[in-house]
Amino acid sequence: MKAMGIDYGLKRIGISFSDETKFLASPYAVYHTKTKEQDLAYFVNLIKQNKVDEIVCGLPLNTKGEEGEIALKTRDFVQELENITQIKPVFVDERMTSVLAEEFLAEREKDWRKRKEKLDSVSATIILQDYLDNKRG
Repeated sequence: MKAMGIDYGLKRIGISFSDETKFLASPYAVYHTKTKEQDLAYFVNLIKQNKVDEIVCGLPLNTKGEEGEIALKTRDFVQELENITQIKPVFVDERMTSVLAEEFLAEREKDWRKRKEKLDSVSATIILQDYLDNKRG
């Protein structure tokens, strides 16, 4: 079984998966959102295809560590995924992941358009890898 990392956004959702040992997270894709129904169907299908038993989602908190509107929308989306898949999600603070992802990509990709397209999946990978590392203790 695998873990799935999600970096939720209103326009794009970054996706990553762990290996079957849940040791290493890797970027998978950036999904461009459509309707809520289409988005949920896409993720439910991904979860089934990849035999996911754990969902780790970044929770966008503000600088004070509080939840704003986007955090509530993130929780709503992932709650609906849980209702369909019966997989209880884990939320992790994602405040620094976009900065880390941008630094990582800037070293490897000079074209900012290409970096932007990969940013969300790399963010999802950082979210998931951090969770996996902390879980192992």
